[in-house]
Amino acid sequence: MIKFPCNYKALIFDLDGTLADTMPVHYKACQIVCNKYGFDFPEDFFYAEAGKPTSAVFELLMKKLGKDLDGSLLGIEKEAVFLSLIYEVKPLDLIAEIAVFNKGKVPIAIGSGGQRRSVDLTLEAIGMANYFDVIVSCDDVKKFKPNPETFIKAATQMNVAPKDCLVFEDGDLGIDAARSGGMMVVDVRQFL
Repeated sequence: MIKFPCNYKALIFDLDGTLADTMPVHYKACQIVCNKYGFDFPEDFFYAEAGKPTSAVFELLMKKLGKDLDGSLLGIEKEAVFLSLIYEVKPLDLIAEIAVFNKGKVPIAIGSGGQRRSVDLTLEAIGMANYFDVIVSCDDVKKFKPNPETFIKAATQMNVAPKDCLVFEDGDLGIDAARSGGMMVVDVRQFL
């Protein structure tokens, strides 16, 4: 069982890799797109950049690999491929159970670096659509993780002080964002 602080007044869940087992499906979509253009998407780079919007990750990758391809367009293409594979996504049961247990007891939110359409469809795929009081995606903020804007916005919309929020995250960028926002954080990687 996960041990975490009990003095929280609200919960914020990252989605990809925390509440939903999307990372293998996102990586598969990245590979499909990159392979179409004759190269692989480095797996270590994929996980190191987890939490950033897809287009930003592809733009960084094109610079890193020295490819003369539009990262923003590749990101759009990757999101379309991911959505075609969404049926493969499953919930991460241990973390989902925490959300279920707390539903109606405290405000709960999603704070995701994913695009809103992808977030909504992922929540639907894992049976948790219309489950959260607040959803903040990369479409709702100007600064992305590791900047705390995503989590701060979720706290504000729940009318809860950041220090009273407990964030569940699986990525270093998200953990840094929660901490820099003054929030409590649980690194779910130690339990999955």
